[in-house]
Amino acid sequence: MKGKDAEDCENYIKALHTTQDGKFLVCGTNAFDPICDHMVSTNGTLILEGSHQRGRGSVPFDPHQMQTSLMVGKYRSVLHVLMPSLRSGPARLCLSSYRHLLFMVESKQQIAIGSEDGDDDNVFLFFTEKAAEQLSGNIRVSRIARVCKGDMGGRRTLQMKWTTYLKARLDCPLAHSGMPSLVQDVFLLEDPDNWRDSIFYGTFTSEPETSGTWGQSAVCAYKLSDVTEAFRGRFLTRLHSGRWDIYTGEVPVPRPGSCINNKIRATGVTSSLDLPDQSLLFVKEHPLMESAVRPVSGKPLLVQAGTHFSKIIVERVPSLDGAQHHVMFIGTDSGWLQKAVWFSGEGSHIIEELQLFQTPQPVSFLQLSSTTGQLYTGSRDVVVQIDTSECSSYTSCYDCVLARDPYCGWDQVTLQCAPAAGASSRIQSLNDGDVSMCPPSEVKTKPVVIHLDIGTSELIPCSPEVNLPVSWKFPDTVVLPSDRHMVINNDLLITRATKSDAGLYNCETVETVKGNKHYQTVVQYLLLVQDTNSADPLQTAAIVFSFVANLVNIALYITIVVAETIPNCSCSSSCAIIRCVATTDEDHRDALENDHHNDYDHRDNYVVILIPEDVVDHQGYNNNHDNYEVNEIPEEELEHQGCGDH
Repeated sequence: MKGKDAEDCENYIKALHTTQDGKFLVCGTNAFDPICDHMVSTNGTLILEGSHQRGRGSVPFDPHQMQTSLMVGKYRSVLHVLMPSLRSGPARLCLSSYRHLLFMVESKQQIAIGSEDGDDDNVFLFFTEKAAEQLSGNIRVSRIARVCKGDMGGRRTLQMKWTTYLKARLDCPLAHSGMPSLVQDVFLLEDPDNWRDSIFYGTFTSEPETSGTWGQSAVCAYKLSDVTEAFRGRFLTRLHSGRWDIYTGEVPVPRPGSCINNKIRATGVTSSLDLPDQSLLFVKEHPLMESAVRPVSGKPLLVQAGTHFSKIIVERVPSLDGAQHHVMFIGTDSGWLQKAVWFSGEGSHIIEELQLFQTPQPVSFLQLSSTTGQLYTGSRDVVVQIDTSECSSYTSCYDCVLARDPYCGWDQVTLQCAPAAGASSRIQSLNDGDVSMCPPSEVKTKPVVIHLDIGTSELIPCSPEVNLPVSWKFPDTVVLPSDRHMVINNDLLITRATKSDAGLYNCETVETVKGNKHYQTVVQYLLLVQDTNSADPLQTAAIVFSFVANLVNIALYITIVVAETIPNCSCSSSCAIIRCVATTDEDHRDALENDHHNDYDHRDNYVVILIPEDVVDHQGYNNNHDNYEVNEIPEEELEHQGCGDH
């Protein structure tokens, strides 16, 4: 097309729906000349029928124009129109006010089924627009609008247009933001027992900062009963001065914007075509309600800074104790997927975060298959399938329970984290993350030995398998940022090393549940700092000991502490006081290590060895009265250094 970009002249699919006869209705922009066709699936292959019906009014001409569509019975609701299917039905209904919309999504709520009042089904629309009721007129706000599925327009007034269109402000308050939040996506979690208890979940963002970066994003939830109540409230009216105020006059009967129900039918009005002009003129001039729809608990379920939430989908998941939990899957504009759950009285808990694509790009859709347990998501170029209950990523009971994932539980028989459904041998602690129910771990972390020269620098890595905050301790005190110590992407950077840096370092993950911090060791490092001008024989002995002990496989846990050189020592070279202890008692070992941690002057250091009794007996070192040959330190040297027959 002349004057248009060649890329924009491609046929961009903007609507895809399943029709009542099992076919697919697909519509595209077709080089600014919209076209629709029916598509069938034959032996797993999609085939176009070739009907090539005009798609004007079904999808926009411009591929960049925002739009939404929804199949409602034999109608298709789209931007600007709710039009019938291309096969049959009444003439299309146009809503001229939609041309000002900046964004819109839709949701249908089946109210008519089982309704004692004979209510019609509702179609809800969520969008952002410039707030006419604001004096400035340039402030964008979020809206929720409602129309009735059976709306056929008026006979004389509002011909071919909505007679039931009402709208209200949709609030999702964000702290530290003076502007309204803008709705990005909405998902309806239907209640199978009572439609009034269904909940809308929506993603919202604040206006972009002047720098172009996003300020805050949030998830808000709304009860359908609160939405219905807002549309039963008072109307706003525009005064001659241009200011908006509450309408205090008489409201026509039937109430403007109402769906046709049994009560209205009793007055002789069987469809919107029978509505009196007085009611139609009123709803035309007063579509805006006074009351705003406010979120459950009056605040967002989840707020994050520097993130742009795009899409959301929610699933109701039962826990092992029978409680129902709403698990949210939230897509972002940078291609991340967040899995979160909301706990009453605590707020939202992020279970995990996944990077979906190799390059950052917006998550454009989310679709959940509850029957298969698969989540389908993707961008403009990529489609991704994800298992909602990927429990195998939690490799220990501690990780499984502390993740507080309603899909997962720790199996006490197979000793694996597995889907919680259908197994009585699995445990969970969703509310508290109580890891005390896990069996004591028998796996001990062996320190990784690092040799470092005085004055040099070292980046010590830490790569936890779970996405949790990390804390470094040395030996039991949290390492705080300083001019020589810095944590970079979980790794610890030590610069200009000194003798005081020598010792045991722990990298731990930190999980906070209801104010209680849970720590789990990821990796331990034993840092040996040496002066290149003066070798330390005790460090050499410690290294030899560690190597040989690993070879003979007799040490389950070894802690070696570098001794401090004692001035004015009579030894020919540097020497130190050291206590050598071999024990089969784990409590004894822990007590000795604690003694060392409290021994800040390093004048009473230990080589502590924990060895299983059966190994001790097998090696002939009964009762812990022999100095181990694996130390490769002569007995007289041990005695000289203060290590007697311990």
